[in-house]
Formats: sequence, structure tokens, C-alpha cells
Amino acid sequence: MHASRGAGDAESLRRLRTYDYTNFYFAAGTDPFGILEPFGEWYKDAQFGGRYYLYALPMGSAPSTRVAIQDPKTRKTLAGLINFASYNYLGLSYRPEVIEAVCEGVRAYGAGASGSPILSGSMDLHKRLQKEVADFKGKEAAILFPTGYSANLGAISGLMRPGDLIVADRLAHASIVDGMILSKATSRFFKHNNAADLDRKLRGFEGKKLVIVEGVYSMDGDVADLPAIVEVCRRHGARLLVDEAHSTFVYGANGRGVAEHFGLDDEVDIHLGTFSKSLGGLGGFVAARKEFTVYLKGFARARIFSCALPPGVVAGLLKALEIARNEPELRDRLWDNTRYMHGLLRDAGVDMGDSNSQVISIMIRDDPNVFEIAEDLLHAGVYLNPVRYPAVGKHKSRFRMSISAAHTRADLEEGAEIITSVLKKHGKCP
Repeated sequence: MHASRGAGDAESLRRLRTYDYTNFYFAAGTDPFGILEPFGEWYKDAQFGGRYYLYALPMGSAPSTRVAIQDPKTRKTLAGLINFASYNYLGLSYRPEVIEAVCEGVRAYGAGASGSPILSGSMDLHKRLQKEVADFKGKEAAILFPTGYSANLGAISGLMRPGDLIVADRLAHASIVDGMILSKATSRFFKHNNAADLDRKLRGFEGKKLVIVEGVYSMDGDVADLPAIVEVCRRHGARLLVDEAHSTFVYGANGRGVAEHFGLDDEVDIHLGTFSKSLGGLGGFVAARKEFTVYLKGFARARIFSCALPPGVVAGLLKALEIARNEPELRDRLWDNTRYMHGLLRDAGVDMGDSNSQVISIMIRDDPNVFEIAEDLLHAGVYLNPVRYPAVGKHKSRFRMSISAAHTRADLEEGAEIITSVLKKHGKCP
């Protein structure tokens, strides 16, 4: 099914439009490598014919509001694209002070930690960042992880055991799902943001119970109904973990997250977040009572058996956190930009689903054609990532737009004009 042989072939085109990674999850035979050849044949066509090349496009600049992207299809560099794809909510990853702090950290400590955090990998910078995060979150202690993914994996599987019950929102991130699987606890999912269904899923279970939700959902951009969820957890004696990957450092009066936004900081047992979104760095953290963080040091395998965060990254995070705390106007600017972009898209008739945050879902609901729209957006001057099944449900394809405090009104207006123009061309908005 090579592109050279399949050009003009109706069956080849049909496969390009209907096949995806899920068609190659299982394979017959006894050789684990047996799936590689049929997958390779499909991917040779799908990479460009099916526009899968639009994933992992090489960026030739910092993830700022305007970026340069290398187009593997044309082998040209597309410069000056308006960037709505990066998570850089506060625009901190490329702040000169953060860059200088990273450089100073590397000069003082070298490139990497060269050890697990429980052995030789802990440095005074790590201890300082843990203390700063705990203080920022208003919690007794915090513990660092190499990534947000490993934070969920380590916290969930480190605490829960076979015979326990974990109930998570059905739109929970893959890292939450993987942590549930690794724990071997009984796993259930409740309807998205539906406290009544959560109540039903918890009812009748007498053992240890953990409920997991996200502060802001990464694909839909809506906020957890935390007051209702907390009430259900109280009623059933369940502990609550809130993954604030997309809401820590931006939500709440002090930027502590959705829990602070609702005034429920003390009702959440485990506060989990990442440094790769609002602080523009790398890593994850858990903030909670001290006894829990001490327990995780012995049972969170995702941390125990990973190298500690590079010291240069930690130095940059300390500076980024300092800026986030000392410049609340960054959050104000983010929310001004978010409201402005919501208004521009809403007035143009763009379907944004249930998004009410800085994560804006531009709903396409057309799996076969979302890549074609993405390609047109790219060449029109906007960098956005297409999302389709299995990352989201069938027929719920979309673009995930991330708004930054660093975007100017001109960026937002030009971006909205390009987006609506391309969507109109494809019949996706009036």
C-alpha cells in the first residue's frame, strides 16, 4: 500500500481515511514483530497521504507566541506561525530570567542529576523546589517527580492496592488510567463531571476508596465540578486526588489551582501538578500532608526507579515559580486573553464544545478530514495540533488551542481570523 502504487487507487484512499493506529493494536501469529510490516506499509502512505506528518513537527524556535516549524512534506521552514499549540500559559519558558537561571544551574551542577532521587540524585536545588512548592500550595510537604505522567503513576500505584477501589472521571488523563492499572485496585469510571454517577459508583463499597479528577480537562477545556465531587467524597469517606496539570499556577486568587478557585484547598487530599504547562519546564509534583509524601518516597516506583530532574531544569523552575508568584498580572493577562479569544470564536460561530478555560477545544467532529483542515491552518499561518480517536472519542475530532499570557491582541485577532476562514472553507462554521 505504498503511496507510489496507491495514487488514484480508491481502496488505498479509503484505507488512508478510515484506518488509524487502533487498527494495528492487535495482530495474529506468534511473532511480536509480525505487526510491524503491515503497520509500516500503512504508515508509508499515511505519513503524507493521510497527513500523519502533522504530528511531531520539528519546531525551530522557542515555544513562544510565534514559532518556526519545519514542514517535512515540503522540506521548507514555515516562519512566523501564530502558536496556539504549546502549553506555555504564562509565557515563562523563554523568559530571559528563566533562561539565565537554567544556564547558572547547569554551570554549577552539570547537565544531569546522575542518580535516583532516593540515592545520589537529590541536590539542594531539589529540596529547595520541594519546599517552595509546598509553601506555594499551602501544604505540609511536596515531593518531585521526573514528569507529570510519573507523578500520577507513582502517587496512584504507590497508595492503592488490590482490593481497594479507585473511581476516576471517564475523561481522566492516560497517566491516571495507567496508574490505576498499575495499582491493580478495582477501577471504575464515572460519567464526566457527573457527581450523581460518582455517587452510584462509590455506593456499597466498604474498603479503601480514592476518587480522581482533573482541575481542567486537557482535551475539553472544562473545569471539574469540584464542590459537588467533594460532597460525594465526604459522604462515602473517599479520599480525593485532583490533577491540576492545566490549572496549577493559573487558577485561584494566588494561582494555586481549581481547588483554591472553589475555596476547597483543605478538602482535597492529594494535590498533583506539573511544571511543564504554566511554568514552561519539566516535571511533576505531589503536595499533601507530610506523612503521605514520606510514604511515597518508599512506594512510588515511578520516582524511585527514575533519575531525578536535571538541576538546570530545577533552577529554571525555581525562577519561573518566583515570577509566577511575584507577577499576578500574568494570570490577569492570561484570563483577559482567554475571554477575548472565546468571544472572537463564539461571535464567528466556532464550536468550542464545553470549554470555559484557557484550553479551547475547536470541535471539528469529522475524523477523516481533521488532518486536511490542520494542513490548511498550518499553511495559512496558525500552528494547532489535530486531535482524533483514540485520544478522543470517535467523531469528536478537534483542535486543542492553548492561550498564553504572552499572546498580543494582534496575535489573537489574526489567529481567530485565520481559524474562522479555514473552518468556513471546510464548512465547519457559518
